[in-house]
Amino acid sequence: MSSGRESVHVGRDGWLFLTGGTNRVMDRYRGGLRHWLLLRGWTRLIKARARRAEDLGIRCLHVIVPEKLSVYDDKTDGLRYAPGKASTRRLARRLARHPAYLDLLAPLRAARNGATPLYLRTDTHWTAQGCLLAYREIMRALGAVPPADIGGRPGTVSEQIMDLGEKLPERPRERLERFMLQRDAMRVETGPLLAAYEAQGRDREVHVGAHVVYRNPSPGADPRRLVLFGDSCAHFDPFLLTGLLAESFSEVHFVWSSSLDWPYIERVRPICGPSACASATTSISATAPS
Repeated sequence: MSSGRESVHVGRDGWLFLTGGTNRVMDRYRGGLRHWLLLRGWTRLIKARARRAEDLGIRCLHVIVPEKLSVYDDKTDGLRYAPGKASTRRLARRLARHPAYLDLLAPLRAARNGATPLYLRTDTHWTAQGCLLAYREIMRALGAVPPADIGGRPGTVSEQIMDLGEKLPERPRERLERFMLQRDAMRVETGPLLAAYEAQGRDREVHVGAHVVYRNPSPGADPRRLVLFGDSCAHFDPFLLTGLLAESFSEVHFVWSSSLDWPYIERVRPICGPSACASATTSISATAPS
């Protein structure tokens, strides 16, 4: 059934899905010429970014976080859309075997019926376990080895009203688990925007433009330097993808952005390790294919 708000669909067992809003989510499942042109544009952009990074002696890996509708279409309960036309599914076919693109939709769908959900029921974001699965795929693509204990780090549990739940009159609460990942990595730099918000105790309000740098002196850390352009699925605090990568590489730069800042990449110069070049990794935000 659909809720009274056009932007939220209520599926089976209390699963909520974003269907409207400024991101025009459902447009990603309709096909047509406009969709084809969008995918062609992203394909060309990803290949061009890969060539530019290669010219700098580094590697660029694009990782799109799939929309929840693309992963859990079995929970939507009557929502009329075509999950087979999902942008991420079609983009993965266009870029099959291209080293600059990592498909997360296939492994997330393969694991969606496990004991622990990969996305939150009442939120648009993935769970800690969904993020951990994606992290392992990224590490494999980068030829890196995760710390042996990374999946067993302690965590916190709380009951919260999440972003889709707060749009409903009943405001359902959900059990939220977060990893407490930080052990070896330390935040050594904070961008001025985030620093200003943190000084006012308003860090939850800052998004695009947030910038942090983590260094990891552990002898077990991968010696490469990684630059991550991402969004709330990565986050500047070390409890999701940024934290997992910071505990794995000697240095991780996170910039909350859906674009690549090439002058920043050239200045930071992600360095080469013994088997592969370090990567500028981008987790595309909701403006990208779903």
